[in-house]
Amino acid sequence: MNKFSLLDLSPVPEGKSAADALANTVELAKAAEAAGYHRFWLAEHHNMPGIASAATAIVIGHVAGATKTMRIGAGGIMLPNHAPLVIAEQFGTLATLYPDRIDLGLGRAPGTDMATARALRRHMAPDDSFPQDVQELIGYLGDTPDSAKVRAIPGAGTHVPVWILGSSLYGAQLAAHLGLPYAFASHFAPDQLAQALKIYRASFQPSEHLKQPYAMMAAGVCAAETDAEAEYLRSSQYLAFANLRTGKPGKLPHPTHDIASQIPAPILDGVKHALSCSATGSAETVKNRLASLIDTYQPDEIMVTGMIHDSAVRVRSFQIAADVLADLRMV
Repeated sequence: MNKFSLLDLSPVPEGKSAADALANTVELAKAAEAAGYHRFWLAEHHNMPGIASAATAIVIGHVAGATKTMRIGAGGIMLPNHAPLVIAEQFGTLATLYPDRIDLGLGRAPGTDMATARALRRHMAPDDSFPQDVQELIGYLGDTPDSAKVRAIPGAGTHVPVWILGSSLYGAQLAAHLGLPYAFASHFAPDQLAQALKIYRASFQPSEHLKQPYAMMAAGVCAAETDAEAEYLRSSQYLAFANLRTGKPGKLPHPTHDIASQIPAPILDGVKHALSCSATGSAETVKNRLASLIDTYQPDEIMVTGMIHDSAVRVRSFQIAADVLADLRMV
């Protein structure tokens, strides 16, 4: 593991607003830059009361303007929701404003429910054009000739680094075929992580973008002074995930000391499994768990994420994680 990075969804805590969430994201990004994180990514989700990063490119620009050196990007843009040219123009503009700092991670899922997906796309295409759309988008960001009938302006010639994101084997195969870096969403879908990384590394085809495979895994982190405090803080994300799974999405709940009384056992078991690629506890506990994950999967980079109701406490959690990951990087 050579680098460590951070994924933020701009969570909206109970009792707070989207404006509060976006302000918290900026403060977290500043703290992450100071703590040594390599990238700070934001994700596209829609129609979710607890997530404020729906207009992802706009939030990326806001965060990039508030930081100086850290790479800022999308983890990711759900490309089926958009025309490739529009995304090329958005990220080409970002790259023009913030040269050599912008990343573009692309996902194939809608990032929402089907009714909202229809509202976003207006006309749902019956076939899967994701591979073709990715290549079209990369083309717009490349050295398109002046004579081309359609150009992204800004965008052409910016060569914004494009990543393929995924939580199944499909993305691994596509990233390998196109010779692109690959990020696996193991922070909420851990089951196929090992197989996806194996497929990606074994079938990777060098390209003009990347000569060797480069794989990133994601992991949840909730760090505090003690294991007990971290488990308490982590309960907010368990509650939020359970609410989402049961069709009741809402703002990020306050933490609880008695999670078992609020979530039925079968649902809680499912939530804990989905979020099991994670490290929760004191610095020592988090270090041991992250070391185990890194040793098992050998990622080139790890991206941590986590939702804590109190913004200042969340910042502290990621500062503890940064200290741990810096030590692990040196081993």
